[in-house]
Amino acid sequence: MGIARVASRAQLGLAAPQVEVEVHLGAGLPVFNIVGLPATAVKESKDRVRAAIQNSNFEFPAGRITVNLSPADLPKDGCRYDLPIALGILLASSQVDEPKRSLARAEFYGELGLAGELKPIRGVVLAAAHAARDGCQVVVPVENLAEARLAAPQSARGASTLLGVCELLGDGAVSDDGIESLELSAGAATAVAGAPDLADVRGQAAGKRALLVAAAGGHSILLIGPPGTGKSMLAQRLPGLLPTLSADEALDVASIASVSARGFDPVDYGRRPFRSPHHTASASAIIGGGPRARPGEVSLAHRGVLFLDELPEFNRRVLESLREPLETGVVAISRAALQVDYPARFQLVAAMNPCPCGYLGEPSGRCRCAPPEIARYRARISGPLLDRIDLRVEIPALASEELLGERPRADAALTSACAARLVRETRALQRRRSGKLNVELTGSEIEELCRLDRRSRLLLGQARARLTLSARGIHRVLRVARTIADMAMVETAGAQNEAGPQDCSIGPVHLAEALQLRRE
Repeated sequence: MGIARVASRAQLGLAAPQVEVEVHLGAGLPVFNIVGLPATAVKESKDRVRAAIQNSNFEFPAGRITVNLSPADLPKDGCRYDLPIALGILLASSQVDEPKRSLARAEFYGELGLAGELKPIRGVVLAAAHAARDGCQVVVPVENLAEARLAAPQSARGASTLLGVCELLGDGAVSDDGIESLELSAGAATAVAGAPDLADVRGQAAGKRALLVAAAGGHSILLIGPPGTGKSMLAQRLPGLLPTLSADEALDVASIASVSARGFDPVDYGRRPFRSPHHTASASAIIGGGPRARPGEVSLAHRGVLFLDELPEFNRRVLESLREPLETGVVAISRAALQVDYPARFQLVAAMNPCPCGYLGEPSGRCRCAPPEIARYRARISGPLLDRIDLRVEIPALASEELLGERPRADAALTSACAARLVRETRALQRRRSGKLNVELTGSEIEELCRLDRRSRLLLGQARARLTLSARGIHRVLRVARTIADMAMVETAGAQNEAGPQDCSIGPVHLAEALQLRRE
C-alpha cells in the first residue's frame, strides 16, 4: 500500500493545465473516493475503473482508495481521467512497476470501457500541443493517436487497452498495428478533389471581383440579390481562393476543433474552415458558451470563413453578438465560475435578399412588397453591424443570354487557381509591408499606409457627405482601397515580369472602386 502519481491534463477553453492524479491506498473499509473538484463524469469513473481493472486480469485492491486530482481548485470534467486513475491504482498496489525513465514524464489520457478497452476522448490535439511544449510524452487511445501526432509527432504513443498501456510502461513499446500514419503537414490540402471552382459561376463579374478583393485583404462581405443568382455559389468558393494555413495556424484551428462538441477529424488538418450555420442557430451556438463554455461557430471558423445565408432571418440578438468578434477577433465567454477566451479571427460572408419576397428590382416586376415591409426587413440588420461589413455587393439576376448561352471566355479563364495565385501574392505583399493583412490595420497604420493625394481626399470627402460614412466606415473604405491598390501592383508586376511589386499610394481609381463596393 502506498501513494502513486500519474500526470494528465485538464481542458479549460484553449488552456490545458497539467493535472496530477494522486492515488492513496489505505487500510479500512472498502471506500473509493475521488476529490479535487471532479464533475459528474469524473465521479462516475469509479465504476468504469473497477470493472476495467478486474477484466484486465488485475486485482482491484480492497481497503480505502483516495484519488486526488491536483490542483484541487481546478474544475475537472470529462472521461479522460479514467486511464490515469486506473494506472495510479495499479502503481500504488505494486501490480505494475514504475515506468522506465523514457516515460517518467509521460501524460495519460483516455476513457476506459468495462472490458478494459481504451475509448477516444475530445481535446487530444490541445492537450498534446501543451504537453509537447513542456517536453512531455503523451499516451492516448489508438483512435486519438493520429491527432495527437499532429501536435506531438515524436512523443505520442497509443494503446488500445489498459493492459497495453501497462505493457508500454514495462518495455516502452506498444504495437501500433492498424493505425494509419497521417502524413499531413500544414498546407497539404492545397486542392481538394471536387472542390467548387470559381469558373463554375456564370456572369456576376462584379461579384467575382468583390470576392477577389475580400480574399486578398481578408475583408468581410455582404452579397445582396434575388434568389438563385449565385450568392451561395460565390461564398462557397471563397475558401478555395485563400492561401493554405501555416503550421502554427493549422495547429490553432485543430486545437479549437478538438474541444468542440463534434471533435476534430485529422483529415481536415491544414484546411481552412468553412462554417455555414442555419439561421435558427442560437447565440450560444454562434458565439460559444453553454454549461461547458465550448467554442461557437465564430471560433470554429477561426482562420477560415463564416457564411451566414439569409442574414435577416437570424435572430436579432445573434446578429448583434457578432459586432465585438468582427472588431476584435476574440470572444470572451464569462460564467460565474469560468472565464474563457476563444480566438475568432474569421472572414464573414453574408447573403440576403433585397426584400421579403426576394424579387425587388427584377425586370419581371413580380415584387409586390410595400416600402414599409422592405424597410422593416432591412432594419433587421442594425446600422452598427452593417458598418462593420467592408464590402456590400449587389448580385443581380442574370439575363437569359448569360445563363443559357455559350459560356464567355472571361468566365472560363477566371479559375480558382488563377485567383488564388493573385490572392496569395497580394497577401504576401501586405505581410512584407506591415506584418499583417490590410483588414487588421490599426488607425495609426491606416494613416501611414493609406495616404491619399489631393484628388483622393476630395473624393472621400464628397463620399462621406453623400453616404454619411462614420469614422469606422472611412477606415474600412481606406483598408479596402489599400487592398485594391495592392492587387493592382501585383498584377502590374506580373505583367512586366518584375522581381516584385513596388509600394505606391492609393489613387482615385482605387478609392472609387472601394466606395462602389460599399453599397448602402
